Amino acid sequence: MKPLRLWQRYQKYLYDNNALGLRLDISRMNFTEAFFRKMQPRIKKAFEAMDALEAGAIANPDENRRVGHYWLRAPQLAPKPEMRREIEETLARIKQCAASIHAAGQFKNLLVIGIGGSALGPQFVANALTTPADKMRPFFFDNTDPDGMERTLAQLDLARTLAIVISKSGGTPETRNGMLVAAEAYKRAGLDFAKHAVAITMTGSSLDKQSQSWLAQFPMWDWVGGRTSETSAVGLLPAALQGFDIDGLLNGARLMDEATRVKDFRKNPAMLLALMWFWAGGGKGRKDMVIIPYKDRLDLFSRYLQQLIMESLGKELDLKGRKVNQGIAVYGNKGSTDQHAYIQQLRDGVNNFFVTFIEALKDGGNPLEVEPDATSGDYLSGFFQGTRRALYENGRESITITIRHVCPGSVGKLIALYERAVGFYAALVGINAYHQPGVQAGKKAADVVLGLQRQILAHLRAHRGQLFTAAVIAKAIGQRDEVETVFRICEHLAVNERGVKRQAGKTTFDAGYATS
Repeated sequence: MKPLRLWQRYQKYLYDNNALGLRLDISRMNFTEAFFRKMQPRIKKAFEAMDALEAGAIANPDENRRVGHYWLRAPQLAPKPEMRREIEETLARIKQCAASIHAAGQFKNLLVIGIGGSALGPQFVANALTTPADKMRPFFFDNTDPDGMERTLAQLDLARTLAIVISKSGGTPETRNGMLVAAEAYKRAGLDFAKHAVAITMTGSSLDKQSQSWLAQFPMWDWVGGRTSETSAVGLLPAALQGFDIDGLLNGARLMDEATRVKDFRKNPAMLLALMWFWAGGGKGRKDMVIIPYKDRLDLFSRYLQQLIMESLGKELDLKGRKVNQGIAVYGNKGSTDQHAYIQQLRDGVNNFFVTFIEALKDGGNPLEVEPDATSGDYLSGFFQGTRRALYENGRESITITIRHVCPGSVGKLIALYERAVGFYAALVGINAYHQPGVQAGKKAADVVLGLQRQILAHLRAHRGQLFTAAVIAKAIGQRDEVETVFRICEHLAVNERGVKRQAGKTTFDAGYATS
């Protein structure tokens, strides 16, 4: 398309909300007006579904749950007075807790122990808003990797470190493991973990019962999913302790929620995003979503969106129980780092994606001119515009989101924008965005593996000193079909010197395993 016609298309389809401080450019997606006309019935149903969700309907039918993360920044919308009261009281307690901890001056580090949404959201916000003036420095246990946890602990003065354990059920293995590792580290340091710990969990959970003597407890509710929990205590408590303006973050999210309740899809940025996702992938997720923020502070946004989008939209069945295998794959880097990474493939390789550029107009930092009339920020803008142009000229579609600068309000707006877009897209394609059966399947499979490990150890201990191959062990414990799993477990136990010795055989698979 010639530049003048492209400029005209840009003017026609640009969403520009000055009061919101956000622009959304969809002009470089190759849809036509016929696409919008065809989508009208789906758009109408999606708006109706969102209205019902916000009014308190059961929006997660598979788990018979309400979905209420939008109430977190507008408690007056909660369907029951007691829910509003809980939201408001929790926010007040978060502020009070942060203020008292700051005033006491004991804690300078923050160890957040969580997994998935209980870590990705707080990590994204911590990285986006950090300054040298932060009141506390955050660290994370976001995996059950013992080496990773030890590396984190090595950086901490535990006497000056507050731990936040985040688990809705209290039984999430990764979080439980991290808590146990942390508690043991505090014990080795001669410290009482309970006097350094705060819990965020559901009332009545195992973590709730275990943490009664801790410094504080904050609630999680069954109507807030982990991947949409950043504006709950999960995200707000770490942010407040780090010293961020959580009212600003909540207000930004609230303003975006209001903007995305507009029923004219052309004036609703979240619906426009959802429609572009539908257009790009034909409503089947046939193209990947590439997120490229041209700002270091937004570096972790693509990781945050991977969970929000892929866990929400990656579903085998639709709401009618039909097999549809929906989803959109998400990956991303940052500009201009990506110029020297995968932009080469995006421009010249397989065209199986669409890009979302995120632009922050305010550079920040040092406005030093690196050459006459050009700062490093000018270069960053130039690289963004050049990449966008180069991709479009080679038939690659893109969306551009522009914010004025990265601050608590704009971060809240981005979070809310994508939360709502996910909800709209799910309604457009007829799936449940608020459950995660695939995640549960993975956890159940992990339980099977750990159960096999116990059987293996019991067999080897009952025959101490005798060598058995993986195949013989599998047969002995009645698991003939699980030889590969038995082999992998034995290899792991032997390498980690967990009481199992390995003796090499003629081949890798003839190796023998024994306990002494």
